[in-house]
Amino acid sequence: MATAQEHYEQVLADVYSWMLGGFDYGIHKNLEFFQKHEISPMGSSRAIDLGAGCGFQSIPLAQLGFSVTAIDLEQKLLNELKENSGKSTIVTIQDDLINFEQYLQGKAELIICMTDTLLHLESKDKVCSLFKKIFSSLEDRGKFIMTFRDLSQELSELDRFIPVKSDEHIIFTCFLEYEPNTVKVHDLIYKKDHNSWKLNKSFYKKLRLSKQWIDHQLEDLGFSKLESNIEHGLVTTIVTK
Repeated sequence: MATAQEHYEQVLADVYSWMLGGFDYGIHKNLEFFQKHEISPMGSSRAIDLGAGCGFQSIPLAQLGFSVTAIDLEQKLLNELKENSGKSTIVTIQDDLINFEQYLQGKAELIICMTDTLLHLESKDKVCSLFKKIFSSLEDRGKFIMTFRDLSQELSELDRFIPVKSDEHIIFTCFLEYEPNTVKVHDLIYKKDHNSWKLNKSFYKKLRLSKQWIDHQLEDLGFSKLESNIEHGLVTTIVTK
């Protein structure tokens, strides 16, 4: 079994932007998300993007006026971010997101952890530890935004096979294998090479976290809930300190 870092490096990094609809689409979609939720600098303007990947969130935040620190373990994705960020105020750091507070230059106005990044942590204890660090690292009235896939409800039989995306050159299928606290995510990616197809495959684990459990942890820390909803299996939570 691969770690999340190994899985991204070996399988997902090369198809990540394509998988999510292309780079321009990812930037536009997230810019719309932040504008819809009226996310704009009101304090220090410091923003931390945990699990920043190729910059789908970091770049729109910079466009809105934030000074962004983008943290990710996968250097390929951070390189893509830098190549596409232009003159945006974004600092990229290759490290585990759990260490983010080491790179703070004062309290942050905004911290985000989006697109399933939270599920890559090894345990619920690590999630709780991260939430505590986020709460203490935010300035008063600072916001924390997260999105993640709700894997708490187990799929069965053929529903565990998910056609992620395909075109004439790539076919991406995912298979889910459920365990009590985690899900083994098997990614199978066929790429066309001249007249033949080559398979790249790997699996790693994601945590099974429910919206209710997340809400409870955040409320216990003292966050005030602004919004928490689930749509098409994706949980979106926005809280303030």
